[in-house]
Amino acid sequence: MSEGEYKIVDTKGRFTMAVKGGRQLNDVSWSEGRILLSNRRLILAGNDGKKTLALSDITGLGGREDASTAIASVSDYLSLRLGDDVMLVAASDHEEFKTGFFKAILDENIVKVKHPAVEGGVVTDESWEKARLKVEQESIATALESGKFVELELEEISEINTERQDMGGNERLVVQVSHVDGQTSVETHITGKERDCQFTKSFLKEGERRSEANVELDESEKEVLMALYSGVSPFEIPAFVGQDVEDVEETFERLVELDIVDEVRTRREVTLNSRGRNIASEAMNEQ
Repeated sequence: MSEGEYKIVDTKGRFTMAVKGGRQLNDVSWSEGRILLSNRRLILAGNDGKKTLALSDITGLGGREDASTAIASVSDYLSLRLGDDVMLVAASDHEEFKTGFFKAILDENIVKVKHPAVEGGVVTDESWEKARLKVEQESIATALESGKFVELELEEISEINTERQDMGGNERLVVQVSHVDGQTSVETHITGKERDCQFTKSFLKEGERRSEANVELDESEKEVLMALYSGVSPFEIPAFVGQDVEDVEETFERLVELDIVDEVRTRREVTLNSRGRNIASEAMNEQ
């Protein structure tokens, strides 16, 4: 490796070209071999030779490319966009490779962060600060110039939006991350180089996907959820909603199983997580 280059992931897996020159390939076949990722390049070495991709040439991530049976049969892979081409990489440990990839792309990059840009639904007067990015398996951490440390945990993210804003006469892409900081719903805004913003958004979108409110609850379960959302103590909920303690305990158990609330301690104290807040908010809007 060249000076300043270091290895991040060295594993085995499969890889194939799915799109060439903007054209979807139908006769796709996977090559098996070594997958070596550094902070500068991705090397795919199989029986039919070695392919080296400079990370700077990777323009973004795509979704699933299930045009062929060979691709559809593989559950986990990264879809790497290289201009008009798309390369699929399915590592033996998909999560390890995915985290390593985002580390290679984003770690130590400098962006600007406004935190909190919105707190409890109210726009703040916080200013933009320079910040350094650090990718973890379940979060992106930002170390702000002022010494503040903001961690964007996937489990606490409810929504990701982007918009373009005029900043000093230049139009910048801004990633708006809705998440929980302590017990408060906030928005953290991130801007910087277009590529950094796009890959940050791609990483954090997983948190939004996890929090999607796609679960069916009956009316009594919704009552318990809305009570939690309104700040009622779990111990006071039976009296608040007019339900038996045993029934509320069963509801807590179901909400824990559905990953809507997190259990705090064994006496069935629970707290809403990001997904639960989304569902409770929707339920209240239906009233």
